[in-house]
Amino acid sequence: MSTLINSTVKPFSATAYHNGEFVPVTSDDLKGKWSIVFFYPADFTFVCPTELGDLADFYPQLQEMGVEVYSVSTDTHFTHKAWHDASDTIKKINYPMIADPTGAISRNFEVMIEEEGLALRGTFVINPEGEIKVSEVHDLGIGRSAKELVRKVQAAQYTATHPGEVCPASWQPGEATLAPSLDLVGKI
Repeated sequence: MSTLINSTVKPFSATAYHNGEFVPVTSDDLKGKWSIVFFYPADFTFVCPTELGDLADFYPQLQEMGVEVYSVSTDTHFTHKAWHDASDTIKKINYPMIADPTGAISRNFEVMIEEEGLALRGTFVINPEGEIKVSEVHDLGIGRSAKELVRKVQAAQYTATHPGEVCPASWQPGEATLAPSLDLVGKI
């Protein structure tokens, strides 16, 4: 089984619905800052709006952390606009909603369900160099937690700026980290 961790995001070009407009988004937009690429199966469904609404609630905090969020489904940008106009939950979204009707981006991130033409629930945290640092994929019926995603971004940002330190399970900013060494072996 291959992993996308530490790989560079493959090139892509797409159209997104963002702040009432259709805008171009490319893989180059992910460089120079931290990014989250958040795949979901489809607009006008059931678990998806709960996840996207949850992420919208944490979006201001993520922006304060220097993180841009991009949601992606295999719907068109026109469908994203229609959903945004129709759903009170989706109206809260201020991050770009990328359209991937060909499934090319979903395939690049290895979340495409070919038989259904839908993406799995994939979450990817990407560093400013364009490298994937967190990769999490869920089956369609399992929703994600934006609060836990924020914690993972905080840990990724911490380890990026503190070489030689690692964040233990359930680590929160301000808590102790670990410095792996021979002295720690068997003592945790």
